[in-house]
Amino acid sequence: MDALTVDAGVRDLRAADHLLHSLAAELDLPEGTFGCTHLVRGDRPRVVLSLAVPSRQLLSTVRERLAARAPEVAPGLPDAMGRAVIYPGVTALTGTLTVADVLDRSAITRVAVLGTPTRPSPDTPLMTQDHVRPYWQDGELVLTTMPAVGGTLVPFEVPEPTPCCADH
Repeated sequence: MDALTVDAGVRDLRAADHLLHSLAAELDLPEGTFGCTHLVRGDRPRVVLSLAVPSRQLLSTVRERLAARAPEVAPGLPDAMGRAVIYPGVTALTGTLTVADVLDRSAITRVAVLGTPTRPSPDTPLMTQDHVRPYWQDGELVLTTMPAVGGTLVPFEVPEPTPCCADH
């Protein structure tokens, strides 16, 4: 896979997700594309995007089209820990599926349960909430989940997080 990093000055994950989906649609990116978010700390905290496409020729076209939009575009990935928003099979991860279904239908290679060292049973139900954001870990796309009611799992990242101190 050939990749590039896009820095559009985005400051939050929701805006970064939206921008990734907009770019993928506008650029008509093929199945097999990975679009990830990466947190950048330091003097100018922000969220940068990475796009990994199946061919060097397509990457060149994507780079040219993005350069016309004026965000900063650089070759390669900003880090190895991207949060995947666009990846093969993501559109099939809706509703409640088994862990085996998630692994069979998508590029996710492992499901982990927060706080437990063992992997969940393949027949464990996972309520996707139509929001499945795995992370790259040691070259694997890993979905971190947490236990929920009735022996089910839910992705650790929720679609509509409550802002800190929302009730104050």
